Amino acid sequence: MGGATTREQIVEAADQLFYRQGYEHTSFAAIAQAVHISRGNFYYHFKSKDDILGAVIAARLDARRRMLKQWEAEEADPLGRIRRFVEIVVTNRADIQSYGCPVGTLTTELAKLEHPALDQAGGLFTLFRAWLREQFTRLGHETQADALAMHVLAFSQGVATLAHAFRDEDFIRREVQRMHHWLSRYAADPDSATGAVPDDTASANA
Repeated sequence: MGGATTREQIVEAADQLFYRQGYEHTSFAAIAQAVHISRGNFYYHFKSKDDILGAVIAARLDARRRMLKQWEAEEADPLGRIRRFVEIVVTNRADIQSYGCPVGTLTTELAKLEHPALDQAGGLFTLFRAWLREQFTRLGHETQADALAMHVLAFSQGVATLAHAFRDEDFIRREVQRMHHWLSRYAADPDSATGAVPDDTASANA
């Protein structure tokens, strides 16, 4: 097993353990055991758990960038791309019901710990916000694009949090359908969706 492969396996194992157990409750020993390597080999690649955290966040960012590029390649319509984002909570419903949103849970934990990597972890939300803002801009809603992007992000985090709390798959599917209905108002004509975002939110979640 080459050095690069071992490092990648360590990062992948740490990513899963941080998600399922939390960063603070995951030890070096647990990660080394998951990868089946000695502590000495482990320390050759990472000197501290903070080093692993930085690598995990970087890997998550790379994976999400690839995901967004794939959606752009597969969906010609910006609205279709946004819908793909909304569907994440359905696609990943099993993990979300068990562990919550991987982005939200990590940033929440790091915020409580006042960890210096919080801003780096928050970069995942920044990535999604910028990407969603670009899609709404392409739909012709430039003046509202950032507010609309934040609304979609708030939707995904809210659904993930409540899905984790109540373990209710039907709730996830209902809320996703409501979001799709809300998004349809922004599909064709920018002038057909002139309402402020808070009003749209109220109608979508009534």
